[in-house]
Amino acid sequence: MANQNTCCQTPVDRNKKSLLSGFLYGILPHTFCIGFIVFSVIGAATATAVFRKFLLVPYLFQLMVAISFVFATISAIIYLKRNNRLCLTGIKDKWKYLTILYLITALTNVLMFSVVFPALANKESNSINSQESFLASTSISVAIPCSGHAPLIIDELKKDTGVGSIKFKMPNTFEIKYNPQKTSPEKIISLAIFKTYKAIIQ
Repeated sequence: MANQNTCCQTPVDRNKKSLLSGFLYGILPHTFCIGFIVFSVIGAATATAVFRKFLLVPYLFQLMVAISFVFATISAIIYLKRNNRLCLTGIKDKWKYLTILYLITALTNVLMFSVVFPALANKESNSINSQESFLASTSISVAIPCSGHAPLIIDELKKDTGVGSIKFKMPNTFEIKYNPQKTSPEKIISLAIFKTYKAIIQ
């Protein structure tokens, strides 16, 4: 009888592939925010407006994070099937590969939310003119679903000519310095963006 591949055969381990796949699936949910920031920096107003429409969907990022894990699961199923491991025994045997795949996917998402987007948001705010002779300070809390929306809020705040500088603090606080002769906290939170994401003066 000819030898047949079974579920329990040992294939070549592909942990490096799981690292790459996990990273790609982790960063995928943030495509819209990355695109918004890039086009905002280079001044491509039309492209920025397109990405802005997606960012106005309040729970887009949570949905995309969920999709990233769906993609990771599909990748894991394909991997197991190709190596004749799509069974309970195969899953137990390949637990290291699967753990790395899901762990890297999760860690990439955490890194984007807790490090990358806050840093990019504050870097973007550094371009605002803060050389006014007298600036008052206020802080607002904005009901954004995640830090990925911070660049969108900052981009809108920059449209108020009285705003001198903005600093984003996790999870949803914006520290603003402004010229009281040109604007006020009440005027700031009346911006159109805050009809979608409610803002409260702290």
